[in-house]
Amino acid sequence: QVQLVESGGGLVQPGGSLRLSCAASGSIWSIYDMGWYRQAPGKQRELLATITADHRAIYADSGKGRLTISRDNAKNMVYLQMNSLKPEDTAVYYCHAEISQRGGRRNDYWGQGTQVTVSS
Repeated sequence: QVQLVESGGGLVQPGGSLRLSCAASGSIWSIYDMGWYRQAPGKQRELLATITADHRAIYADSGKGRLTISRDNAKNMVYLQMNSLKPEDTAVYYCHAEISQRGGRRNDYWGQGTQVTVSS
């Protein structure tokens, strides 16, 4: 079994910062791309950023400028640093990873989500 567990969400004032973390655990052979998505109430889940195993980051337009994705392959972790947060950034943030188990193909895994609320 493979699990992704996010942490670091919470309530922050406009203009503030948060750092989200996501830990992958379980029977992991290899982790490929990792990424962060978010889903606001009444909206579809949207991609924010992805990062390859060799640390190449790609940002969606909604993530450019204020977000930084990074990963620690030794710890099976991915992070999302969010700066200059706005009320419209309020959403549930999800971690995603492409992971293979020994002898298996790549599969998509999702975390349970962490709530980020930007409000004064």
